[in-house]
Amino acid sequence: MPIVPSANPAVDTADVAALLDRGKTLSTPVLRTVVDRLAAPMDTVAAYHFGWIDEQGRPADGDGGKAVRPALALLSAEAAGAAPEAGIPGAVAVELVHNFSLLHDDLMDGDEQRRHRDTVWKVYGPAQAILVGDALFALANEVLLELGTVEAGRATRRLTTASRKLIDGQAQDISYEHRERVTVEQCLEMEGNKTGALLACACSIGAVLGGADDRTADTLEAYGYHLGLAFQAVDDLLGIWGDPQSTGKQTWSDLRQRKKSLPVVAALAAGGRASERLGELLAADAKSSDFDSFSEEEFATRAALIEEAGGREWTSQEARRQHTIAVEALHGVDMPERVREQLTALADFVVVRKR
Repeated sequence: MPIVPSANPAVDTADVAALLDRGKTLSTPVLRTVVDRLAAPMDTVAAYHFGWIDEQGRPADGDGGKAVRPALALLSAEAAGAAPEAGIPGAVAVELVHNFSLLHDDLMDGDEQRRHRDTVWKVYGPAQAILVGDALFALANEVLLELGTVEAGRATRRLTTASRKLIDGQAQDISYEHRERVTVEQCLEMEGNKTGALLACACSIGAVLGGADDRTADTLEAYGYHLGLAFQAVDDLLGIWGDPQSTGKQTWSDLRQRKKSLPVVAALAAGGRASERLGELLAADAKSSDFDSFSEEEFATRAALIEEAGGREWTSQEARRQHTIAVEALHGVDMPERVREQLTALADFVVVRKR
């Protein structure tokens, strides 16, 4: 069962899979060539992170992620009337920034698993995770600027703005872990920065490289921003109730990290007995010296209180609401109907995914 039932259950998973595969097929060769520019051992560490090799350096066919962002970058080029190939540099640049953030986030959050494998900092150490993340960020700008066109300069400005917002969001996320209360509005602002900004960039960068004007790019960016909020809402649900076999993370992963994610914040704001009890437990958790040794049952209790207080259902509804806003934004762009349908299908996929 999907973690968020779709308002439009007729999601054609085969079509979506084809779009995601196209994004990988067109962008991965360029991505690998760009990553090969890194000095040793950063090239090896990055190759491990992307799933191209295992810990022993042997070729691997690892899970490199869903590749939603590259797929969106190629589609945005088509939305502007260009060939999908026009969006490849943008797809690669956005994927590099996304993975820069993953490398750093895993270290900051203490996550030991990503995509069913040990994370980079766990295998190669924190220093390599930081250095390789920094290097990927630098490469992202290099990939765009070396095109040497006016459109490349416009695309780079959008990417750097999105990157700064992404970093703002991560800083907010970390600070919220140490606060007893965070409002729903603050949580949505944080998630709009941390996830929405880069997805918004992915949805406009291909169009910019394809020659679109700012109005078209801004409208596609609005689609991507709200899609990002829907995406993060689903991530927040998976972070508590997701199947570890699908997500590649521990059970109750966000609760273990004391994250103030949407289900938690919505539950605390709901009022009522379950909300009050949850607030008491989380306040005690923040002061606990043995939090890391909590049992599965203790985390399950907190998850049950979040659900009883309505946090799970509110977040599911918010994912659907943001999905609707995203799809409606597409009506503001004159694009081939086939491309509109594909962007809608990707939005549908975001709210019914299991990982």
